[in-house]
Amino acid sequence: MLERVLIFTLLTSFIIAVLVSPIFIPFLRRLKFGQSIREEGPKSHQKKSGTPTMGGIIILLSLLLGTLIIALKFANLTPNIYLLFLVTIGYGLIGFLDDFIKVVMKRNLGLTSKQKLLGQIVIAVIFFYSLQKLGFDTSLSIPGTSLDFELGWGYIILIFIMLVGTSNAVNLTDGLDGLVAGTAAIAFGAFAVLAWNTYQFDVAIFSVSVVGAVLGFLVFNAHPAKVFMGDTGSLALGGALAAIAILTKMEIILIIIGGVFVIETLSVIIQVISFKTTGKRVFKMSPLHHHYELSGWTEWRVVVTFWTVGLLFAALGIYLEVWM
Repeated sequence: MLERVLIFTLLTSFIIAVLVSPIFIPFLRRLKFGQSIREEGPKSHQKKSGTPTMGGIIILLSLLLGTLIIALKFANLTPNIYLLFLVTIGYGLIGFLDDFIKVVMKRNLGLTSKQKLLGQIVIAVIFFYSLQKLGFDTSLSIPGTSLDFELGWGYIILIFIMLVGTSNAVNLTDGLDGLVAGTAAIAFGAFAVLAWNTYQFDVAIFSVSVVGAVLGFLVFNAHPAKVFMGDTGSLALGGALAAIAILTKMEIILIIIGGVFVIETLSVIIQVISFKTTGKRVFKMSPLHHHYELSGWTEWRVVVTFWTVGLLFAALGIYLEVWM
């Protein structure tokens, strides 16, 4: 029965995204919600200028409706689902404001770093407070061992690091057509398997709903993209992914399943440190996907390679959590 529910969830979110996108994309184009392309980026990207962005609204709408439909019909709206909605909508709203300021108000920087950080702190505090009220376990377990560390109130620091770090990592990865949509589908799919394996069916339903939503969005976001998700989508997906890892008590496994996002972030950190200390760049351009583009790889080759690496990381994460 549960397997059918999960399949139905996947199809529901997917169909909603596929049906909504052809209506929403022209609407974004009429509003001139077009993406501006960095001049210092790969020259091949200049032709993408003007492609509608803020398509993350499609993803949010699809995953929220998909989860609600299934939860109301086959299950209940559990505290976990409410918490996942809180983080996903909260981070999506931060991304939406950032996109709106950049695209509509023509302020290239969008929200300031302090404004983003403030919003992220508020959501992290509310999330932690809600977990405390539910008597949530605030220990941190080491995969493959019997070791765990009780963090107590220090757990809020871990929550903040995970929410902010993951949302920004996914945001950095969002630079090529279909790159984040594909890698996110893989990561959420892996956590759906793990949530199902630990009998957290509500989290599994939400995770599968996200998979359906991003795959439906990918139909229109694959190269050549007809729409970009923008910060609205990438920040929401990153926040949701971190929240799922927290609720399933697989905080460390997130580093493995989200390996592509970790590598992309590290490439930026390495590039900045190297340039500031030695004046030399390690990569032709960061994040890492741009390095391969400038090395002569086609955009599609980079995306498929990163999807494959993401799949390997997901398989490794499942193996470590389930069989070790």
